Amino acid sequence: MDPKEEYSRADVRRKFGLSERQLRGWERQRLIPEANSYTFSDLIAFQTLIKLRENKISSKEIFRALESLREKLGWVKQPLSELRVVSDGGRIAVQLSGQKMEAISGQILFDFDAGDLGGVRTFPERKNKVSRTRESEDWFQKGLELEETGAPVEDAVDAYQKVLEINPGAAGALVNLGTIYYRLRKFEEAEKYYLAAIEADPGYPLAQFNLGNLYDEQGRIVEALDYYRRALGLNPHYADAHFNLALLCERQGDALKAVHHWKAYLKLDNSGQWAEIARRQLERLRQAVLR
Repeated sequence: MDPKEEYSRADVRRKFGLSERQLRGWERQRLIPEANSYTFSDLIAFQTLIKLRENKISSKEIFRALESLREKLGWVKQPLSELRVVSDGGRIAVQLSGQKMEAISGQILFDFDAGDLGGVRTFPERKNKVSRTRESEDWFQKGLELEETGAPVEDAVDAYQKVLEINPGAAGALVNLGTIYYRLRKFEEAEKYYLAAIEADPGYPLAQFNLGNLYDEQGRIVEALDYYRRALGLNPHYADAHFNLALLCERQGDALKAVHHWKAYLKLDNSGQWAEIARRQLERLRQAVLR
């Protein structure tokens, strides 16, 4: 494989034998970033994630380990691709400077040379903080499980609220609460949670995109356009944002911008039901221009 090449979602699904549902599930669990194309480095992350799952490491434990590593190793943004992450007797470990560190507890930190590890010097934490962080992550995963198994919506809401009691700035829980209320058509509540998620994590494109959806549903077109564009500013490969922007541009009579976004969408996702819709819309616009 060429390290400079980009790979589509379809490429990744074929290479690793994954379904689209699995990809989206990992995105919701924040194990992988939301994207429509991937780099060679991302493929390494997928390979590591799949290996951990094959070794019976739960998604909850992987999420907990990744959050712990990001917090403790401040220079690391994507642990699965930037670090050597392995399973070690049912636990997740990371190899640094030729030695292993337990990813969540940091039990063997003092085996490292602090001069080599830089920012890891502050790795030890108060036990109470570690316990609260773990509790927050457990409630987040519980909320996801409840949603995916079709449990009463109130149970999922309660789980995400428990996350926020522990960590009021948990963007993932805020977005998921917003989406629950959006589906219930409680738009004022949904807006409140989406805005809170954006405040907590301005670089989270899903929060910007979902708020765009909310405003689109309410007919607040100018605001919807703004937030879809913000999502694209954070992630230019966000296919769904291109799709929705194309529809909005058509409704506003801006055929040229609509064509631009339909083409961008098809470059990112050229197969499946939504791609067929994009092709039909693009052809319809072309025919209208020729008349």
